[in-house]
Amino acid sequence: MPQKPRIYLDHAATTPILSEARAAMVAAMDMWANPSSAHSDGRAAKAALEDARARLAAALDWDGEIIFTSGASEAIRMAMDTDAPLFASAVEHDAVFANLGGGVTLPVQSGGTIDIGTIKESGRYVIQPVNSETGVIQPCDQLAAAIRAVGGIWIADCSQSAGKLPLPDADMIVIAGHKLGGPPGVGALLLRDLGLLRPTGGHEQGYRRGTENLPSVMGLVAAIENKSSWLDEAERLRASLDDAIISAGGEVVAADGDRVPYIASYRMPGVSANSQVIAFDMAGISISAGSACSSGTLKASHVMKAMGWNDTAAGEVIRVSFGPQTLESDVKGFLGVWRDIKQRAAAA
Repeated sequence: MPQKPRIYLDHAATTPILSEARAAMVAAMDMWANPSSAHSDGRAAKAALEDARARLAAALDWDGEIIFTSGASEAIRMAMDTDAPLFASAVEHDAVFANLGGGVTLPVQSGGTIDIGTIKESGRYVIQPVNSETGVIQPCDQLAAAIRAVGGIWIADCSQSAGKLPLPDADMIVIAGHKLGGPPGVGALLLRDLGLLRPTGGHEQGYRRGTENLPSVMGLVAAIENKSSWLDEAERLRASLDDAIISAGGEVVAADGDRVPYIASYRMPGVSANSQVIAFDMAGISISAGSACSSGTLKASHVMKAMGWNDTAAGEVIRVSFGPQTLESDVKGFLGVWRDIKQRAAAA
């Protein structure tokens, strides 16, 4: 008997490589020379790399510098390598806190947005425009103005928004290939001024060591250039899912806030997120509890706690995230299992 296809609703963790990105990577593999080599083969690879850099800038409407990296985590580390004071919102990705050191964690309001009034000092502020767990959108225009008013630098981790939403008016922007249909293991740091980075020697204009990964870069750029209209459908699907969860006795995280249509978090009272993830997986549905990017472990979300949720409630929240491939039947399948889990828990 044929096995029922799985339903994948964890696109915020990683999303399938687009066919356009895959084709671009295969083509680039024929250009196998080191882009930093001085011979003609290397110069041809270098020309392709610089063309990709220009194409990425054009696709993102970016007029600053671009450094290709191995992913968002490396870009975040590079951006946070400074002697200036560091500030980060309490709902950032774990990669930020790994580099915060003695920096300051800024509280967020109950809806997940930063309190603009906490931006008082000059330094580097690391704040996601779109939260990776809740989909909450920060007030980017106000945020940019407040940081500039104190002479600060905004590092915007756009891993969850680049290629989907316009870039914010930030000084440094982080993107990740595998969040937008490109391959894993590649990303970029966009910045207004190269002087914001410490030169380390090596490649990428002297700011990054390691041979340039041309095939992955080409896949990243092809994914960014692939403009699609799937967000409208995601908006419809997410709205219907929100309504159904509420009707079934669940809770929508930041229901009244400004959120992207492709990431949502839901609480099932009385059932731990870990139990839900396992039950959904056994039913053939992939979701996550908190951020799956940090360690692969199942743990309560620090984002929910920062938003004022107690340990019990925070430990009952799961994340559902859509991609271009998500269908209405996927959402209906998820809802059916969600109701079954809740009914079994109520009867226990």
